[in-house]
Amino acid sequence: MRKKLNKNQISTVTATGLLVTLGIVFGDLGTSPLYVMRAIVAGADTINENFILGGLSCIFWTLTLQTTVKYVIITLRADNKGEGGIFSLFALIRKRAKWAYMFAIIGGCTLLADGVITPSITIVSAVEGLININPRIPVVPIVIIIITFLFFVQKLGTKAIGESFGPIMFIWFTMLSVLGLSQIIDYPSIIRALNPHYAYIFLAKFPHGFVLLGAVFLCTTGAEALYSDLGHCGLKNIRITWMYVKISLLLNYLGQGAWILKHSDQVNEWTNPFFSIMPGWFLITGVIISTAAAIIASQALISGSYTLISEAIQLNFWPKIKINYPTNIKGQMYISSINWLLYFCCLFVVVFFQRSSNMEAAYGLSITITMLMTTILLSIYLFYRKVPVYIIGLLLFVYLTIEGAFLIANLNKFIHGGWFTISLGGFLFVVMYVWFHGRKIKNSFIEFIKIENYFEVIKALSIDSSISRYATNLVFLTKANKSSDVESKIIYSILNKQPKRADVYWLLHVDILDEPHVLEYRITHLIPDTLIKVDFKIGFKVQPRVNLFFRQVIEEMSKNHEIDLLSRYESLRRFDVVSDFRFVIIDRIQNYDFDFPPREQLIMDFYSVFKHFGISEVRSLGLDTSNVTVETVPLFIDKDIPLMLTRNGEHQNGKSQIF
Repeated sequence: MRKKLNKNQISTVTATGLLVTLGIVFGDLGTSPLYVMRAIVAGADTINENFILGGLSCIFWTLTLQTTVKYVIITLRADNKGEGGIFSLFALIRKRAKWAYMFAIIGGCTLLADGVITPSITIVSAVEGLININPRIPVVPIVIIIITFLFFVQKLGTKAIGESFGPIMFIWFTMLSVLGLSQIIDYPSIIRALNPHYAYIFLAKFPHGFVLLGAVFLCTTGAEALYSDLGHCGLKNIRITWMYVKISLLLNYLGQGAWILKHSDQVNEWTNPFFSIMPGWFLITGVIISTAAAIIASQALISGSYTLISEAIQLNFWPKIKINYPTNIKGQMYISSINWLLYFCCLFVVVFFQRSSNMEAAYGLSITITMLMTTILLSIYLFYRKVPVYIIGLLLFVYLTIEGAFLIANLNKFIHGGWFTISLGGFLFVVMYVWFHGRKIKNSFIEFIKIENYFEVIKALSIDSSISRYATNLVFLTKANKSSDVESKIIYSILNKQPKRADVYWLLHVDILDEPHVLEYRITHLIPDTLIKVDFKIGFKVQPRVNLFFRQVIEEMSKNHEIDLLSRYESLRRFDVVSDFRFVIIDRIQNYDFDFPPREQLIMDFYSVFKHFGISEVRSLGLDTSNVTVETVPLFIDKDIPLMLTRNGEHQNGKSQIF
């Protein structure tokens, strides 16, 4: 559930806005103390003060440089009319840097893939706290029940439980602070970990220090999701809330480090310092709060995946699939196919890896690729915003170095589980790449012609009583941006495929804008009372419900006396019956006598396969299937057919004899 704040709450800082931001934005980042310190300690040959102080120092400076500086201070400023995320960032630059689509696709795929681990590792880590009470408690079955319930309630909407997300996360972060402080008081010298010198010692002096950067990186994996949630909460609310969240996280990390140094002889591979710093009387309560926070973090990931896919659809990166809106909360959606893909992937992760310590090896590898892609896209955006080149160069040098180091360290995880997220990300990449290029190849065969050349024949056809009326109002969807143009396939359908007589012809053009929430239209009367074009300008976050939008347009035109909406049939007109409308959707298919070059043919073959898993253009546009005709036309109707045959015969007395 993502309860989107209204514009006033986003632009101004309020207690409600801050509370909602806690519940939406910081689930992934906020639950990292469940497993980060355990992952660092598990990789230690020996545990001593320099090692723990060094690990904590790396965590502090990662949160500072990566989360605070890069995302909270810099990247959040790269908003698209208030919206954030890697696809929103790409939409800002795609008109001038179309070639940058590859960075957006790679980043989006790896973000989705690595996010599959989030519900698994957070919920398993939280439930594993019960082992401190009874080592024989079956963790995996409990986790499967929780995850199953979480995914099954998605289609019903999560409005009711969503109201509690903010208060629960406030309790969670308060608990982190109190538990951490209780340990820091007994070991105040742990504060020395803020000195970057200990980070240097950790990386340079310990044999596996650099490799353990992969474990350190887990503390900032939710930073990309933080950017994606910009449109739900707003810049000011995120920045102010982050100060509280960061302090809570650091206090807890320092508290865990203090406990480890005080009880180094008790630490083993089963030890989770997060639960060890809890008093025995508080342990059950702590596990319950931790599980609730883990569920909220998982819900944020699920909702974020829906949003990411819906944006990918609008940017032509993903096949059109059905999107439901289970509640009246703006921005909340449900995508069945994505929901079940995530569900079965999470089940696989839980059953295959069993323990959260095993999942840590699979977590973080692909998200480093996402962050690298965001860095590149951000630098392109800053370049077009005319930011001085030396500043962009410094940004690239610093963050390509930092994130490159994290990527190299995380590559060690590949054989230990990272292969799963890379494989899943690779599959998603193939889908996005094929869909983007498949549409591009098909669109390359579109030929636009001047519609004014056909005004007279359209007018003549409209009043030709020798041809049966096909529809009173005949509606075509066009890709022509200019009102003076039309695809030749539409003229082919009207005049050649089957002469289609209508009283009024409509051309609907949907223009998906780089801005997120625009919803406007423009009307052009090409032939008065006979040919009308409607241009819809729709933001890339708006669901294109063309049938609903078009109905609003014709009702407003009728009120303004621009059109006569009553039936043209005399018997029906007497009773004020509204005239009929019929839509024609034209799909181009590959000619049987034409082959693409090998690479393009492979893309088109995969494109055809993926198309069957999506919904039809009729359903994606929200059209009433009862009044829609789908026509197929060959790609090459606009091209001259090459001469391949010669007539064989003997000419006698000026005549040809056919053999």
